[in-house]
Amino acid sequence: MNTPLYPLLTERKIVEPIWGGGKLAAWLDLPEPHPVHLGETWQVYDTNLVTNGPLAGYSLAEIAHRCGTDLVGTRSFARYGADFPLLAKFIAAADRLSIQVHPDDAYAHTREAASGFHGKAEAWYILDAAPEANVVYGLSRHSDRDSFAAAVRDGELEDLLQRIPVAADNVIFVPAGTIHAINAGIMLFEIQQKSDLTYRVFDYDRRDAQTGLPRELHLAKALEVSDFGPAHHAKPPALELAPNRDLLVACPYFALERLRVSGEVALGGQDSFEILILIDGEGSLTWSGGTIPLRLGDTPVLPASLTGCVLSGDTTVLRTYVPDLGALAADLRDAGYTDAQIGATLHP
Repeated sequence: MNTPLYPLLTERKIVEPIWGGGKLAAWLDLPEPHPVHLGETWQVYDTNLVTNGPLAGYSLAEIAHRCGTDLVGTRSFARYGADFPLLAKFIAAADRLSIQVHPDDAYAHTREAASGFHGKAEAWYILDAAPEANVVYGLSRHSDRDSFAAAVRDGELEDLLQRIPVAADNVIFVPAGTIHAINAGIMLFEIQQKSDLTYRVFDYDRRDAQTGLPRELHLAKALEVSDFGPAHHAKPPALELAPNRDLLVACPYFALERLRVSGEVALGGQDSFEILILIDGEGSLTWSGGTIPLRLGDTPVLPASLTGCVLSGDTTVLRTYVPDLGALAADLRDAGYTDAQIGATLHP
């Protein structure tokens, strides 16, 4: 593939789960008719198609396999080869999601090898939340496999769950093994490892809208991967890397930053692809090959090899990429943060 790489816009995938509603369609200003139960839009993932420029119609996976490090960067390529490793999505819950948990890489690669998936760590940036909205995040006290299974069986799970109030601009980091759930009245951006391994623990006895049958639970697998200790560090503190640039959370799989732009900001230099997520205002991306306008909810992908890219406008964007945690920690120490402060936001 000899086409020079440029900022890539992708076709979003619409997902209509039983707990979805109308809020996300309105926020994204999607064309009518809106899906009745729109719960997720998958904005960036390996098989969605590029919609702009000479690579329109190609998937990110195809481009990654043809362009390698030019798209994903050397750091990501060293870990995942030419696979595109992240999934970026918007979620809006009109009803509560199931109580669930995701496995880590070790479990996924041994017990779920046929699926081809990695484990699943994720982070949420809360875009909007109803008054008194909360999420389930881990357990409120120590338990063990047998006691937890008994609580599920006897209808006493609620007593074990920790609920954390959330509001707009909060960040929640959910490592693999953390029992969790998004509850009603919350709209958020999620960045996660590219994986669809979700083990439902409890689903409020709901039935599948298509089959009418109870939705499948996966308690046996959930018991094998769950952390039964009390949960900590749900909300990592934002750490300022530079004026109007905050590190929100970082782990080996992704870093998530927030940029407040009033004018221009240069992008790139991460030795990784970057995904930008416009969560307020409007802007434009300019590079040597042209300019593209950006609006609320757009999620362009910047190839690792792209240089001289400038974001202009009056906007707030999230930025996510595959990080060098050592370099991030060094930058934060240079900014005056202590190791304790850094450890609350960086999760190695």
